[in-house]
Amino acid sequence: MHRYAFLLLVLAASLTACDPEPVGPGGREPNDSLFDAVEFPVLGHGTTQERYTAEVAARDDWAYTSTWSARGAIQGNAIKIWDVSGNTPLLVDSLIVENAATLGDVQISDDGSLLVVATERNNGSIVIYDRSTDPRRPVRLSRHMSDATRNTGVHTVKLGRVNGRHYAFLSVNPGPPRLVVVDITDPANPVEVLVKVMGVPFIHDVFVRDGLLFTALWNGGLTIWDIGGGGNEGADPANPILIGNVQTVNGAVHNVWWYHAPDGSKRYAFVGEEGPGSLGASSTGDVHVVDVSDMAQPHEVAFFHVPGAGAHNFVMDEEAGVLYAAFYNGGVRALDVRGDLSDCEPNQRNGDRCNLGLMDRQVGVGLHNRGVISIWGVAKVGDVIYASDMLTGLFALDATGLRAR
Repeated sequence: MHRYAFLLLVLAASLTACDPEPVGPGGREPNDSLFDAVEFPVLGHGTTQERYTAEVAARDDWAYTSTWSARGAIQGNAIKIWDVSGNTPLLVDSLIVENAATLGDVQISDDGSLLVVATERNNGSIVIYDRSTDPRRPVRLSRHMSDATRNTGVHTVKLGRVNGRHYAFLSVNPGPPRLVVVDITDPANPVEVLVKVMGVPFIHDVFVRDGLLFTALWNGGLTIWDIGGGGNEGADPANPILIGNVQTVNGAVHNVWWYHAPDGSKRYAFVGEEGPGSLGASSTGDVHVVDVSDMAQPHEVAFFHVPGAGAHNFVMDEEAGVLYAAFYNGGVRALDVRGDLSDCEPNQRNGDRCNLGLMDRQVGVGLHNRGVISIWGVAKVGDVIYASDMLTGLFALDATGLRAR
């Protein structure tokens, strides 16, 4: 969640509570197919309530959650460390990031060796930890802070490898919004290689894969860049070359995942839209499906809507073809994204877009009837989904029920 979006969550509560829910063709609600969806049982709930819980990252027997903003007089400056070897996440320690007003993303590198967290507002930075020796006690290696980050802050950080080097891609806001790229090949000595202004009115997040960079530019849409894998001469993380842009319906482009299907297809990017709402009560924003088979001309072909709830962060089980999305007060939703998502019947269509809810693509749901919740992020390890609740901590959900699809 962007800090400005949180203000909208609070300020727009009275508006969103009164908005009528859209109704699909034939009077059917766009997502009334819960009877077809597997219910994810709660395996356990690790609680922590002195700070707002934010993003979650997990690997093997360990999970890490960042904390956000201020809850009362306590700043969101702690990385919570969870032992998830059992059913119930067990909080075992916290890393306090000094001189941090709030934290954003927390990420684990693809080889599991690094833990990276973004710090926001004054003293904006990324902090890099070594978790290779003892995941319970990550050791700080470095903190990267520069003129491009220190006075505003890093809201999200994503990691990616390009042509044998390891990079951190930082979304920095506001004034002006910018992408900052840091070479962390030597994590003890990070080197800033790019500062590039982009975003309307801010950049929120990125996705990096196969030498391509997808940037979520809010009302600037989803933009695709060549950073070394798109065939453009001279393209690299220090010199992104524009490939294409799409303006998704309603804007507010918050996050993105480029899906690589088991059959080799790389046709779709899934975009999260974050609209206004009220913390723990309501939220808005759909999942948008963008056809990127021609990256120079990406176009939206489908969407998924949950009445009274809005999308936040995603994780994909690509082998199974399932997207898991945090939906704030709407819990966790799982979508079957296999096959052609642009092929639907006329009564499953809203305008020129297929409605995944009407196509019965919702195959799993969790925490939607839990009471007052606000699910920020999701992570998947094996058949367990970890869902970070801003208000109460970390849930572990059993997703084995989807095996029978």
